[in-house]
Amino acid sequence: MAVILQIETSTTVCSAALSSNSSCIIERIELGGLSHATMLPRFLQEMVDFVRKEQLKVDAVAVSCGPGSYTGLRIGVSSAKGLCYGWDLPLIAVDTLAVLCQGLLECGVELGENDLLCPMIDARRMEVYTALYNKDLGQVRPVSAEIIDEESFSALLAEHRVYFFGDGAEKCSKVLTHPNAIFVPNIMPIAKNMTKLSVDCFVKEEFQNVAYFEPFYLKDFIATLPKKMI
Repeated sequence: MAVILQIETSTTVCSAALSSNSSCIIERIELGGLSHATMLPRFLQEMVDFVRKEQLKVDAVAVSCGPGSYTGLRIGVSSAKGLCYGWDLPLIAVDTLAVLCQGLLECGVELGENDLLCPMIDARRMEVYTALYNKDLGQVRPVSAEIIDEESFSALLAEHRVYFFGDGAEKCSKVLTHPNAIFVPNIMPIAKNMTKLSVDCFVKEEFQNVAYFEPFYLKDFIATLPKKMI
């Protein structure tokens, strides 16, 4: 049995969860936007208090590592590293797009053998961070930043049903109109859905170097000045 503290801050959703024996035993979620710097410390303090009250031994810390929001990922990974240093624990990194896929699977969607999963994270305008997975969460197309238009995924949609979901999928539903394009709403990357992926990494001892690990930003961060300062 592994007790793993899990952190997800890659999008506008901020969440933390504690899993034991492959089941989530406590979770906290904030859907209200980019308030991660305020909410995540509160959530983690609640997790720490719960661990002490229940006299649990935490075995690892897992963090959703991107792609996603630059600021959100920095906050999540920095917090995870702090816990790992403080408790002398291994660090697990979980692909954010795989977390979205796990969320779809846990919704009870029945997938055919040939179906594909296409999680999408909003990257502004008509751009998304995405990848393609089979029903067993094997990655069949690597993570990329894609600008979506009417021709996107046309060859795949001619041969497969493709499930689109995540906060970047909604805006794509207006241009991806093929009958094999299936859009599933309300699938978010949340810490609870990291549980199976985190446990798999723990069992395989797929740990990160706490000192040198960085999130997967996919694109370089570009700072902009507020309009009042221009």
